[in-house]
Amino acid sequence: MITGKKVVLHNKRLTHARNEYSWHTDAELTALDAAPKLTISFSRYFMDYAMELRLTNSASRSFAIETPEGKHIGKIGYYAIDEVNGEAELGIMIGDRDYWGKGYGSDAVTTLIDYIFRKTNLKRIHLKSLEWNIRAHQCFHGCGFTICGRRVSDVYSFILMEITRRQWEQRQKNTEGASGE
Repeated sequence: MITGKKVVLHNKRLTHARNEYSWHTDAELTALDAAPKLTISFSRYFMDYAMELRLTNSASRSFAIETPEGKHIGKIGYYAIDEVNGEAELGIMIGDRDYWGKGYGSDAVTTLIDYIFRKTNLKRIHLKSLEWNIRAHQCFHGCGFTICGRRVSDVYSFILMEITRRQWEQRQKNTEGASGE
C-alpha cells in the first residue's frame, strides 16, 4: 500500500474487476485512453482479470486507486519497465467521474512517481497523452512532467512527456524549501 495525500494505491483485487470492466466499456473513457472499447462479456473479462492478478510480471506494476475511505476510483501503473535503460511508461485512469478535476489523479501520479524513484533504480518515467486532452497535459505538467516530443499514429496524435529522477529530486527540494521544512 502506498499512501498519498488524497489517495491510496495498492495491489488490485478481484473486487476491482467490475469497476474496471465498466470503465473499459465506456466510450468516453476509452477514447480518453486511446483504447478500443471492450466488447467481451464481463464473465470473460473477470476470468482474464483473475489470471492477470495471479501472474507475476516484472515488466509492469499496476495499482488500484482508492480514496482513504476505500472507494475504488481508478487505476495507475508503470509498464514497459526497461531496467537496462532505467525507464518505464506511466499510465493512469480515473474511471469514476465524480473524482475528476479534484486533484485525485495528480495525487495518484505524484504518489506513484515518488514511490518509483524511492524504491527502484529507474531514472526516467515517460508517458503519452492524446494531443487534444488538455486536462491530462495540465495534470502531468503540474506533477513535474515536461514535453519531450510528439508521436502521430494512423489514428492518434500524442504528446510525449517525461520526468527524470534528477528533476523529481530537485522538485522535492524546492517543495520542501518552499514549505519551510
